[in-house]
Amino acid sequence: MKLYYAYKKQFSILFLGILLIIVPIFFSYAQSVEELKKQIDSHNSIIADLENKNKEIQRQLDDLSKQKNSLNTALKQLDLTKKKLMSDISITENKIQKKDLEIKELSFQIGTKEDSISRNLNAINLEIRNINEIEQDSIIEKILSSDKISNTWNDIDNMATVRDSIRAHIVELNAVKGQLEDTRQITTDAKQELVSLKSELADQKKIVDQNTKEKKKLLTQTKNSEALYQKNLKANNAKKDTFEKEVEEYESQLKFILDPSSLPGKGVLSWPLDNIHITQLFGVTKDSKRLYASGSHSGVDFRAAVGTPVKAVADGIVIGTGNTDITCPYTSFGKFIFIKHNNGLSTTYGHLSLIKVNEGQKVKRGDIIGYSGNTGHTTGPHLHLTVYASEAAEMIIRPSTTCPGKTYRMPIAPTNAYLDPMYYLPKL
Repeated sequence: MKLYYAYKKQFSILFLGILLIIVPIFFSYAQSVEELKKQIDSHNSIIADLENKNKEIQRQLDDLSKQKNSLNTALKQLDLTKKKLMSDISITENKIQKKDLEIKELSFQIGTKEDSISRNLNAINLEIRNINEIEQDSIIEKILSSDKISNTWNDIDNMATVRDSIRAHIVELNAVKGQLEDTRQITTDAKQELVSLKSELADQKKIVDQNTKEKKKLLTQTKNSEALYQKNLKANNAKKDTFEKEVEEYESQLKFILDPSSLPGKGVLSWPLDNIHITQLFGVTKDSKRLYASGSHSGVDFRAAVGTPVKAVADGIVIGTGNTDITCPYTSFGKFIFIKHNNGLSTTYGHLSLIKVNEGQKVKRGDIIGYSGNTGHTTGPHLHLTVYASEAAEMIIRPSTTCPGKTYRMPIAPTNAYLDPMYYLPKL
């Protein structure tokens, strides 16, 4: 019994010491976490307000797209786009600050879990030492030599109690260790998301700069004259039709026998945008004869404001990137990305504002590869997605007859290698 009482005394002293250390830390931790939560909630509120404002700006942009194409409309569109982009930047900045706070909160959680593990280990060590001390004397010898056998049974009961306590500490220790690993993984993911947000912020600022340059360029080209704007618009549309015919004639001469067995099944691709709104389907549509020289649309168009992140629809390798506006402005894809996937398909993403990948780079499904825009020939900001049979599509370098003296480099495929993207994209 003396050993048991000595054990209780040691444990009481240890417990009291732990309390003296833990209680102030706990209250400090609770106060810090509460303050962090308040700041996180504040950023959530700001982000929600900005996103609501963005919806209103997008509504105004949608209304503008229905109006007659004029210089005034184009300038308003650029101004509203810049306003939305600046709002996007504020949202991203608040997301970055919020993520920093969340990482701090997770660090607090890791610290408390590590303290809990340390306390459990110390308690287990103490209990094991005291069991060893109690077991120094043989139980049989104590029973034979003891005048009061009941004391011996009390010692045995005490040993069982200590062992139960050890088991309880071990169970708690394992649970806290599991929670610690989960929290560390969440922290790692949060840090990666923070890096991604900072990269997105830098990209958004680049797109704002491009928007400013685009407005200056438009004013320079038109000399702020509606008549000159309409004259340039008519010339660009004529050039676009000529360029499309040039490419169509070349592609129609390419020989290719499509092997259906080389193609994957339905739904193998993911969406290229987080929010899906299709504005034009593949093939002959109600607008294709009016908008395209061939009378057929080569891909699927998605409504996407300038600066919307564009994602790879499957794993693959970037075969080509470029900007057709350098060769023949306002006629084709504008800024584009061409990817060969691992499933027999290839894709092109057109009319981008910013390209995030390089030729030869491997990409994963869902990776941000660029941002939607209004480059090339468009009637408004959107993303164009083309899907081809991989074995037929490639990057081609050819002199342009539409824009003499210029050479275009862009994805080209036989006409029968163009595939309907909706067959391979998820069901709506």
